[in-house]
Amino acid sequence: MAVNRVFDYCILILFLVSTGALAVYGIHLYVLLYLFRRRNRGKCLEQREFVEHYLRTVPPEEWLGVTSQIPIYNEAEVAARVIRAVAAMEYPAGKHSIQVLDDSTDETRFLVDRTVRRLRRQGVDIEVIRREKRTGFKAGALREGLAKSRHPLVAVFDADFVPPPDFLKRATPLLARDERLACIQGRWSHLNANESWLTNAQSVGIDGHFAVEQGARAWNNLLMNFNGTAGVWRKAAIEDPAVGGWSADTLTEDLDLSYRAQLAGWRIDYCLDLACPAELPNTVNALKAQQRRWATGSIQTAVKLLPRIWRSRITLAQKLEATLHLTHYSVSFWMVVLALLARPMLLAMDPLPVFSCFLFGWFMVIFSSLAPPLVYGYARYSLGGGWTGLTTVPALMVLGTGMSINNGLAVLRGLFQRGGEFVRTPKSGSTQSASMASRYKARRNRSMWFIEMLLGAYCLANFAIYLTVDHMVFSLFLGIYAVGYLAIGWMSRPEANLPRRVVVLTEPDPDVPAVLTPASSPVLTG
Repeated sequence: MAVNRVFDYCILILFLVSTGALAVYGIHLYVLLYLFRRRNRGKCLEQREFVEHYLRTVPPEEWLGVTSQIPIYNEAEVAARVIRAVAAMEYPAGKHSIQVLDDSTDETRFLVDRTVRRLRRQGVDIEVIRREKRTGFKAGALREGLAKSRHPLVAVFDADFVPPPDFLKRATPLLARDERLACIQGRWSHLNANESWLTNAQSVGIDGHFAVEQGARAWNNLLMNFNGTAGVWRKAAIEDPAVGGWSADTLTEDLDLSYRAQLAGWRIDYCLDLACPAELPNTVNALKAQQRRWATGSIQTAVKLLPRIWRSRITLAQKLEATLHLTHYSVSFWMVVLALLARPMLLAMDPLPVFSCFLFGWFMVIFSSLAPPLVYGYARYSLGGGWTGLTTVPALMVLGTGMSINNGLAVLRGLFQRGGEFVRTPKSGSTQSASMASRYKARRNRSMWFIEMLLGAYCLANFAIYLTVDHMVFSLFLGIYAVGYLAIGWMSRPEANLPRRVVVLTEPDPDVPAVLTPASSPVLTG
């Protein structure tokens, strides 16, 4: 009897810890929304007016030089697109150079070379930098390019981004006015948000991060992060000995560098108006690969830097925000724990003696679950999209719960693993007007889909049981879990092997020998 009681209370404690953790991150979102709203209009107006004044008054010869870096690894669908877009950016003559950091092992190399040759003929200052080994992955490529850069500023654009022509002209003035500003981060917008419900849901989630979270941190003197692309760095900040430069000991080299720079006394700022369109992953397995890297890398960065953060002389508010920011992906782990506890809570516990605890726990779940819809809905509203984001929230909730097993396991990996392989997200070249399929297959766990389907069935069964015992409100959450796990599991199921695709150049290039054309080169799937 005593053993049963101990087990019961262990279940109750774990339930309260899980709901408490979710409540903390939910309250955190409410706080960020408040911080964003109180600074949004004033900060955006101030930045806009300064940039316009700079454009009118500063002569071209006084502008800071910029090196744009484009890290690429087997990106055949999008490599030429991003290179052309970066080359088309407007900037004072002689002040902009481009580095294509190409670690590719497939026909992407030939597409890159052809595009770069044509741009050189047009007078573009552009070079291709290749390494014998992919040491350090993206961080290693950026580090090698930085050593060869001759300009004081460095912009980074991943292969799936298409920067607008005025991106640099609107970003660099903000760096020019403050010598201690290490980086200016732009906002990610979307090339293919309406391609499917999957990309639409992602677009709302990303809007929440960039339209609310980043502004709240940057404009309230809290630590924030460079997002790895669509931003401009001051070279001196990266090379500062107190910062330590690019490092590959986590899978989120951007997050790691951002925090090290701020702990060394540099600042990072954010510009909501500085939008840069990007392609969203259009398959579940591609999204899973991206989220695994982000979840593992953020927890690795937390393990690496949180002790240093709490020993530093920054404010308590900055320390608390940094802790919640770096550990945010742990939400996925607690969601899985809560789903697994549904059945034991109903069978093992007599609800009457602990009714208040049980009710408090579920109240915390409800309270925290309302935060994301509010934040994401307001984010889309603040960007001029009205309240359309609210209509996408159900899909986003299904996606978020369905991805929690994938992300929860990645969180555990981040606690115990240092570094690891940087697995890039497959791109397809999709836009709002054209849906494309990538030749690259996302790396996946062959049994993950089955585990997701199994847990989905478990939640569905508990959903029905909770209905029979009059827990109508609580059963709603189990219903969302069931739909999420079953949907993501089914969409991740093994697919038939597709034939390998080959890019054929329709326009002959006299500078490429026939034996080296992409049609005759081996095609490697990622």
